[in-house]
Amino acid sequence: MGPGGISTEIAYVLGQTGGLSRTPADVFNTVYLVFLILGTLVGVVVIGYTLTKAWRYRDDGERDDESESDKVVRPVLGHLPTGSGGGKKLFVSFGISAVIVLSLIVWTYSALLFVDDTPPEVAAEGEEPLEIEVVGKQFNWEYTYPNGHTEEPTLYIPEDRPIRLKVTAADVWHNYGISEFRVKTDAIPGQTTTAWFVADETGTYEAVCYELCGSGHSAMRGDVVVMEQEEFEEWYANTTDGSTSASVNSDVTGDTDANANTNAADPAATEGEA
Repeated sequence: MGPGGISTEIAYVLGQTGGLSRTPADVFNTVYLVFLILGTLVGVVVIGYTLTKAWRYRDDGERDDESESDKVVRPVLGHLPTGSGGGKKLFVSFGISAVIVLSLIVWTYSALLFVDDTPPEVAAEGEEPLEIEVVGKQFNWEYTYPNGHTEEPTLYIPEDRPIRLKVTAADVWHNYGISEFRVKTDAIPGQTTTAWFVADETGTYEAVCYELCGSGHSAMRGDVVVMEQEEFEEWYANTTDGSTSASVNSDVTGDTDANANTNAADPAATEGEA
């Protein structure tokens, strides 16, 4: 669920979002909630109707002298039923079902259009989206930030800011996804797909390849580290144009910053090690 729980999801459904900012995760949660509620209602109605008819027309064990075959009116192929209003219930039920299904299709499609690209209203509510290029390659993810700095396989991002990913592949087809943020898009050689999300909680998550891409497919995963705004700005300020960092499972505030500060403070030590 989104930050506001069920009440927030209901507000999205009713269109009364006010100042609420929707993310792809919110959209998918809302679609799921709507289908869950409608599916439950339909199930209750169908099962209730079935049980009512089963009880009403149950076999009570009593038999009349008249043959059972003479009492039962058998349906004939191609004929409309004469009881219960000449089939009006059937047509009404099918009509209502068709309206519900078509409405769900139109509403769901319009909701999913929101996920395709970062809507202007989302960007207008806060900072500009942070655009990061993602390249999938057997069997790793490489991230390039706006200043040219590259990271692999860990993605560092700030919380509460729209993140726009431009995803492609260097070799074969991959599929990039972060399940916690409901982000998933194809990584295709020679093409670029986009996806966006907003991480509202700091922590470490996981980016996974969801498409079989070779013998090392199951190991093609990397951390997604969500940092506080100030912490991310400090980390980003220490990156340089074209620099590369292969930080496998490292803590941003630990080894990465410590090494950077040590090298900056003592360049002679760095030359000595070389």
